[in-house]
Amino acid sequence: METQEIYCRITGRVQLVMFRDFAARRARRLGLVGYVKNLQDGSVEAVAQGAPERLDQFAGALRRGSLFSRVDRVDVEHRAPTARYGDFTIAW
Repeated sequence: METQEIYCRITGRVQLVMFRDFAARRARRLGLVGYVKNLQDGSVEAVAQGAPERLDQFAGALRRGSLFSRVDRVDVEHRAPTARYGDFTIAW
């Protein structure tokens, strides 16, 4: 099966609440590769690659968020893979 990619931008109370750690752990558990990072505007972006059904599960997890987060919105863009990743990392 061909690897697909999603780009997600998550808004709400998603910084300083362990959201990136939550996203990275969930992605790794689903066998996805890519990264998650904080943006200067207070949102978080995530790029994930893997099987379509796993990407859907990941996007669902992002919508629910971590224990202390409040997710207002998750914009998901499906696209062709833009880079190659070996793992799922927390970027700075």
